This record gives sequence, C-alpha cells and structure tokens, in this order.
Amino acid sequence: MAKLFDCITDELQKFIATQHLFFVGSAPLSPTGHVNLSPKGLDCFRILSPNQVAYLDLTGSGNETSAHLQENGRITLMFCAFEEPPCILRLYGQGHTILPSSPEWNSLYSLFSQIPGTRQIIVADIEKVQTSCGYGVPLYKYQGQRQTIVNWAKNKGEQGVRDYQQQKNLVSLDGLPTPLSNTVSP
Repeated sequence: MAKLFDCITDELQKFIATQHLFFVGSAPLSPTGHVNLSPKGLDCFRILSPNQVAYLDLTGSGNETSAHLQENGRITLMFCAFEEPPCILRLYGQGHTILPSSPEWNSLYSLFSQIPGTRQIIVADIEKVQTSCGYGVPLYKYQGQRQTIVNWAKNKGEQGVRDYQQQKNLVSLDGLPTPLSNTVSP
C-alpha cells in the first residue's frame, strides 16, 4: 500500500495540483517541545522542481514552522484526498524561511498570487516522498476557500500586519526565535 519515491513524480504533481488543502508538520529538537501541525489553503503552494517545493506563509497567531526550521530544518508536508480516489501523500525534507528582505524573495514571490498578510515563504528540499492508501480519510465536498485571513490582513493594513508580526511572531510556543526576530529594529 505505501510507496516511497525519491522525488515528486509527474503523477504526484498532478495529485497535488488538485488538492485544496495541505498540512505542514514540524517540531523542535527538545523532547518537551511541542510538535506543530498547521493546515494551509488558498493558492499558496508551488512545486519548484521534483525535489523542491515552496509555500506562501501568511501571518497567523504563531510562527512555529519558521522557528523549527531555523533550529533544525525538519519539515513534513501532507496532502490527502477528500474526494475519490483516496490517497495520502507526504513530502519529507529540510526547509528554510525566505523573508521579504531576502535576496531570493522577489524571484520566489513572483510565482505566487499576491495575498494580503503574506509573512514569508517556506522552501523545502524534498528528500523522500511517500504515498499511502488514504482509505481511512473521510469524503468531504469542497465548498471554497475561506477569505477570513485575507480580509483580516486587508483590514489591518500593511503596517498593522507588521506590528502584529512583531507582537506575535518573533518566538515559538516553546520560546525559540523565528527568522522575523532578526528583523526587529533596535
């Protein structure tokens, strides 16, 4: 049932393109640290090559993935079919955060739809790809993407979003610094 791949094949790329939701998993090195699992939607995922992906990370109440990546780089992305045929796809790799001040920002950001509230881009070098049956995943009917986070960011405005990031996104739940903490003015 489970199959392993060294890269994202053309068939798996097609599967990813039809999904409306994916999950990002990361964890600190500390055995008492909290494992993070975040759902992601909107048009924010891109396959850069068979072994590299990126997603546009929007401002949220925490910044766990970015802190974990800065500490140890480990990341897992998961897609699962909520419509037929069933399938679960996991991408295992090493990731890093690209901030708007990074030299790579403009070339990567141009690959995405411009979404208000964008905080950073997460890039992952994929080392292993796994599919499994997905027989236990329930069937759900897709109704559309929520616009709540986009509307929140529009209402806050660019400066309001930056202020929020400075208040809420500089350290993880476990106190690890995020790359945003390096951008704070003295």
